[in-house]
Amino acid sequence: MKLLIVLTCFLVGCLAHKPLPCTSPPLLTGSFSVSSQNEKLWAYSPYIYDALGQRLRIKEIGTYNNKSFSYDALLLFRENAIYQIFKNNRTCKKSPFKADFQPLGVPNSASLLGQFVLGSSSGPGEGLLVNSWTGKLPDIGVEYLYTFTEFGCIPVSTVYHTVDYGWMLTSFFNNVIGITDPSQLNPPDFCLNAKMEESTAELKNFITLFLGIK
Repeated sequence: MKLLIVLTCFLVGCLAHKPLPCTSPPLLTGSFSVSSQNEKLWAYSPYIYDALGQRLRIKEIGTYNNKSFSYDALLLFRENAIYQIFKNNRTCKKSPFKADFQPLGVPNSASLLGQFVLGSSSGPGEGLLVNSWTGKLPDIGVEYLYTFTEFGCIPVSTVYHTVDYGWMLTSFFNNVIGITDPSQLNPPDFCLNAKMEESTAELKNFITLFLGIK
């Protein structure tokens, strides 16, 4: 009986602790969708995330201002470059992208909004325990709402308030820890001779918001 009481107190103590800001696993594979409040933007993309090598691969399809688009991009933060990849004609566009790499996770300056269960807490496997956080991105002053899992610090959703789009919601799903195909994080052979070109402001703004970088 004493052992049962001790174990019960231990479990209650573990579950009652205040959530703390966290950092996501350094290697992640999954998908996300993005939608804007003003309905100008909607997109879906698989992603490969490598915090160790500071690399990100996204392959988007979506609509912007009622026009369809597709976008295959490799972000290499250590090289300060983005490769836009066109597999249909085996060409690449290389553009500069100077930004500090910020790992996925909850900043230390974030304020805890609350802890919630997505789904149901009525039975095992029916719900997911998550923490929601609020704050502002440094330098650019954009307000955000982050939701990450309590266990593992896996991204569930991010919400940013912007002047151009209103609220922007990114929802993550099918997340898996690890990278099954590391070659996707290297420029294809036909990209090696790509010359540096200027990138668009829209691209810079979108990537900045998606990653929460300065």
